[in-house]
Amino acid sequence: MPEWLQAGFWGLLAGSALLIGAAVGFFARVPRRMTASVMAFGAGVLLSAVSFELIDEAHEQGGLLPVVIGAAAGALAYTGANVLLARHGARHRKRSGDEQPSEQEQPGSGSAIAVGALLDGVPESVVIGASLLAGGPVSLVTVIAVFLSNVPEGLSSAAGMRQAGRTRRYVFGLWTAIALLSGAASLAGYTLLGGAPPEVLATITALAAGAILAMITDTMVPEAFEDAHLLVGLITVLGFLVAFALSHA
Repeated sequence: MPEWLQAGFWGLLAGSALLIGAAVGFFARVPRRMTASVMAFGAGVLLSAVSFELIDEAHEQGGLLPVVIGAAAGALAYTGANVLLARHGARHRKRSGDEQPSEQEQPGSGSAIAVGALLDGVPESVVIGASLLAGGPVSLVTVIAVFLSNVPEGLSSAAGMRQAGRTRRYVFGLWTAIALLSGAASLAGYTLLGGAPPEVLATITALAAGAILAMITDTMVPEAFEDAHLLVGLITVLGFLVAFALSHA
């Protein structure tokens, strides 16, 4: 299989976990404590991937300065976009309770939630595609980390969408589109960054890492803490250690 096609495949595979989680969250009545616990585990997995895969790799490629610039830029870009989306009803897009507004309560919130879901998924997918640029196999740890974290994201968000009265067509149309766009973003990460200098690749990788860190603390941790606050630290560390073990397997 050509490497560009592999990039799209791995991104699509990781993104498909959103659809799996959405199906569980929409059709099953998962207890909120369990949803929060799974979200905490996913946050820990992503934190480990950011630390030992993305930031470490970026530092090896380009040194400290591209890492600092890229991570800060990624966090600023994500936060700025998230602030704008929050004003249009997407603030609680990953919450499983009744925090999400319905379209009647806030017109345009459905579109804002869709854009927010895309904003959350693109950085992860770009990194998956870019991991193939070294000429070796894809970073399976990154793919697994994104997959494991996408399941609770889709689950929690879809449960909240159901609570807000959004239709089955909207929910599954959204997550199917995001899964496909995840594959496209991974493909773009491979094709657009091919031949880029190491410093540029390091900056892009760190930018994605900064955006992911901002996303974890802004959208995943609040949902995890809401209903599993007494155990959220322990579960998050467990997810962190699982991903760490995978990276050193």
